[in-house]
Amino acid sequence: MTISDRLSLTVLNRAARPGRALMLALAVLLVTAGGAAADFRLCNNTSSRVGIALGYKDAEGWVTEGWWNISAHSCETLLRGNLIARYYYIYALDYDRGGEWSGRAFMCSRDKEFTIRGTENCLARGYDRTGFFEVDTGEQRAWTVQLTETSDQNQQRVPLPGLPNAPGPSTPGANGMPHGTAPGQKQ
Repeated sequence: MTISDRLSLTVLNRAARPGRALMLALAVLLVTAGGAAADFRLCNNTSSRVGIALGYKDAEGWVTEGWWNISAHSCETLLRGNLIARYYYIYALDYDRGGEWSGRAFMCSRDKEFTIRGTENCLARGYDRTGFFEVDTGEQRAWTVQLTETSDQNQQRVPLPGLPNAPGPSTPGANGMPHGTAPGQKQ
């Protein structure tokens, strides 16, 4: 139901039941405000279950977290509230058919549930060194990443020269992904 549908419903109910109009208008306002949550979400548009790891920079530095297990054709909120960074990094595993969604921004992860501070010396600290793909939110308050199957979109993979081997590209917005590969496409 759109906001205009809700407002139309409020106007109709106001005409039909004047005593309940204020209560219904408040309920519509609360539903509308609740629907405008600013979150970082990921939708799994594949036929497989996937595991998700997330990397981002907060006030204390780089952090990676995992794992969110997301069923086929469903969405999950990974971070609640307004986004604190422009760039987020995702690594995803296809549990059912194998494969991954990865990139060239290397961060620390591990096989079990984790929250890891810092991206340096992953192996020396006992973690895995994992390539995440970059998501540029354009400084929006909310963002949803859509994971898709490789066959859902045609890709042309042309490597970009001069990519750094660190999280966060040397040039803001340069995502380290092969040209023509949209974030969220399985590789």
